[in-house]
Amino acid sequence: YKSADDQNKDQLASARIREFESEEKNFKIIFENLKNLKMALQRVLVHRLGTMQYKPAWEIQKSLAEKIKANVDAGGEPEHRLLLLEHYPVYTVGIRSKEYTLQEEERLKSLGAEFHRTNRGGLITFHGPGQLTAYPILHLRSFGKGIKWYVCALERTIIRTCRSFGVTAQTSPHTGVWVGDNKICALGIHGRHVTTHGLALNCNTDLSWYNHIIPCGIPDKGVTSLSRELNQDVTIQDVIPHFLKAFQEVFNSQAV
Repeated sequence: YKSADDQNKDQLASARIREFESEEKNFKIIFENLKNLKMALQRVLVHRLGTMQYKPAWEIQKSLAEKIKANVDAGGEPEHRLLLLEHYPVYTVGIRSKEYTLQEEERLKSLGAEFHRTNRGGLITFHGPGQLTAYPILHLRSFGKGIKWYVCALERTIIRTCRSFGVTAQTSPHTGVWVGDNKICALGIHGRHVTTHGLALNCNTDLSWYNHIIPCGIPDKGVTSLSRELNQDVTIQDVIPHFLKAFQEVFNSQAV
């Protein structure tokens, strides 16, 4: 049995997927118009997917990753993608998911969040409203780079984004991007050739969701957001233009 709220989310997810499929047709036209231009910049198509449940967003990632691989195998343009969205409340765990029992899974679900076991790196984290989640689906060899460069590039992108708001962020021996001892952005990726998963930047996220877990499995550390650091409301829509600018600079790319 599905509640009315779950049915509504399913309907919204179906609508988002239909919108995505419609965008795909338009992007094919864009690539046809651009493919004869010789450009040093890698073109990355941006999908703004709004608020989505975790599973439909993952299905879109997988579909695009397969399409990009097929494009490259056929000698064509990769057609890199960047998905921008926010999730309904969900806890996700990475490949070390055995550390999280079914009892723990049910406990977290009882809070009103979904729970998903994934193939990304990293331990447990939270995604939800007010958090800019970005899933770059990129063919790394087209950038002439490898996975270590990619992780560092994501971190630099977030550091530049934060700096544009006057927030000083940095990396640490731990994963992600930090403001002092508080994590502002989580990273978790998969794929050495075509990337999936990505990053989650706290904009005006309800940080109380993190009280129920040890974020990314790192004890004695906290979490923060742009809104908390600036003591003012900073929305996802406020952040997206700054994020895209930083992404294009760091990845030497053109967002379309």
